[in-house]
Amino acid sequence: MFGNLIFRQLFDAASSTYTYLLGCAVTRQAVIIDTVFEQHFRDRALIEELGLHLVAALDTHCHADHVTGAWLMQQATGCRIGISARYGADLHGADLRLDHGDRIPFGMRHLAVRATPGHTDGCITYVSDDQRLAFTGDCLLIRGAGRCDFQQGHAGTLYQSITGQIFSLPDDCLVFPAHDYVGRTMSCVGEERVHNPRIGGQADERDFVGFMENLNLPHPKQLAVAVPANLRSGQPEGGKAPSLADWAPVRQTYAGLIEIEPDWVADHLDDVLLLDVRQPAEMDERLGRIRNARLLPLSELKDHLAELPKDRPIVTVCHAGMRSGQATVLLKQGGFTRVANMRGGMLTWQNLGLPVVRGA
Repeated sequence: MFGNLIFRQLFDAASSTYTYLLGCAVTRQAVIIDTVFEQHFRDRALIEELGLHLVAALDTHCHADHVTGAWLMQQATGCRIGISARYGADLHGADLRLDHGDRIPFGMRHLAVRATPGHTDGCITYVSDDQRLAFTGDCLLIRGAGRCDFQQGHAGTLYQSITGQIFSLPDDCLVFPAHDYVGRTMSCVGEERVHNPRIGGQADERDFVGFMENLNLPHPKQLAVAVPANLRSGQPEGGKAPSLADWAPVRQTYAGLIEIEPDWVADHLDDVLLLDVRQPAEMDERLGRIRNARLLPLSELKDHLAELPKDRPIVTVCHAGMRSGQATVLLKQGGFTRVANMRGGMLTWQNLGLPVVRGA
């Protein structure tokens, strides 16, 4: 469907925000659109697992309902931060200040920038180089359009943006908004031109403006926090990025598991409780076992949680890291907070040449 384009649509349930990851399948360069601060570790894990090199974290506008994760992505990957230059002197941290007609290259692909103000003065729609995908932010939503009652919003301007910049795209161009509140994932230009109840069909500017000026919506709950933070590209006021753990350099997988590298475990065997969740018969197979590891098969773990100490971090291990990954889930459900799965299990431990114990 997307040729040499890697494409993923991600969702933040708390703010109903869609994040989009696009990568060139040939060069592995990528961009991410409309990240959410609280989803940084998830998004970063996906980028790493797909083997992508992030060149830009882009926002369609200065969001009022969540804080962007752009600054966190820049700290983690060295990527650039892109947002509309029309936010002017109030904008800090962005080094890609974009306007109509600009292009953002990633490998053999690029996104074209179309200025689509109206929801805010700095709204941008990103259009793929083949005009098959449009990332419309809060400008054009699925069967809706972004509110126009704050941040220099203007319904007449939004009407011109949608009809002139988005409805001028091919009918089969897919529309991917920044939000949807009822589970819809995408639409297309032809659908919205006909069926959008605010601007579709035979609606003219008077119809649209009259509709938009009478929405009577409450202001977003995060407005006072999100807008100032997003003008800083999401950088926290203290300038310090959050970490997953204070006891070890853990990482989060896209599946949501917390992992730790085997070589770190080898250097800290006396500082953690190493929990081997294999079956007893596996202990003396060719992979052996790790010194000081406590055997507690996964099938018995739930019945013995009360016996485990909570004053030490727990690292779980198994044959390849799958059962031990589930063990971390059970441990967290049991109230254990300092928990990690040893990446790759005993297979990776052996491949690294780390010491094992065999026999009685």
